[in-house]
Parts: sequence; C-alpha cells; structure tokens
Amino acid sequence: MDDRQFRNAMGKFATGVNVIATEVGGEVYGMTANAFMSVSLDPKLIVISIGDKAKMLERIRQSGRFSVNVLSCEQQDESMRFAGQKQFEDKFEFDRLGETPVVKDALCQLSCEVYNEHVEGDHVLFVGKVEKLALEDGDPLIFNCGKYRRLEAPEEVLSK
Repeated sequence: MDDRQFRNAMGKFATGVNVIATEVGGEVYGMTANAFMSVSLDPKLIVISIGDKAKMLERIRQSGRFSVNVLSCEQQDESMRFAGQKQFEDKFEFDRLGETPVVKDALCQLSCEVYNEHVEGDHVLFVGKVEKLALEDGDPLIFNCGKYRRLEAPEEVLSK
C-alpha cells in the first residue's frame, strides 16, 4: 500500500480536533492535532503523537509541559489557524491553566507535565501527566475523511 492509501484509511476514523500548546522562553506555540487519547486514571495520563519533523516536538521537549485543548464545533478557525490552513493578521491570545497556555473556550483544557516519551516510527508519543483540567459545555469539532464535521443525533434518537 502507498502512503496516500494508508492516510485515506486512517481518515475513515472520525476524531475530535485538538490544539496542543506549549511555552518556550515566554513565547507560546500551538499546533492542531487529532492524535490524542487517555491512557490511565491512576496516575491520570494522556498521550499525544507529534511528527518527528514538527517544530512542536522540540518545543515540548524544551518546556517539559503542554496542554491539550479539545475544540468545540464553534472553533474551526482556531483549528485552521494552528494547522496553517488559514492565515490571520492578529496574534492569538492564549489563556492559562496553571503554568500552561490553553485555548480559551475549548471544551476541555488539560494542563500536562511530560511524564514519558516514546519514539515510534516517524512520530514521538508524549505521555502527559494531567495536573489540572477545565471543562465547558458544548459539542466537539470533528474531523473525518479530510473534512470538519459536527455531531448530529440520529433521527431515531431525535424522535423519542
């Protein structure tokens, strides 16, 4: 199989959209990602996957911390900004959760310390120990088959 076919196959799995953020030398950096999952309740651990050519990789290594920000369906612009899909003239203003920069109004903000790191293929998996979290109500932004999507309840659920 070729790389494009593999990417298309992986794109069939619908995911939430996240912005990973970190701070190095007083400068905050963000990157859109969808490779994120929970790992453990005790201790509270999550994992993110960062490509080995991504600038964010060394930034997380330098800072030793990062945030995961689960975007709402109203935050497609934020996703596009940090994916480099759309240019904005204004500088993005991050909020803070503890010592970590976070995206304002994200459905979930997780402030993490790097707990472990694993090199796997052309990506690095960062295991983060969740130190603080904040939750908001709303529906998540979804990505599937190369497109942004929203959750929609099936008709049979709506009619009940």
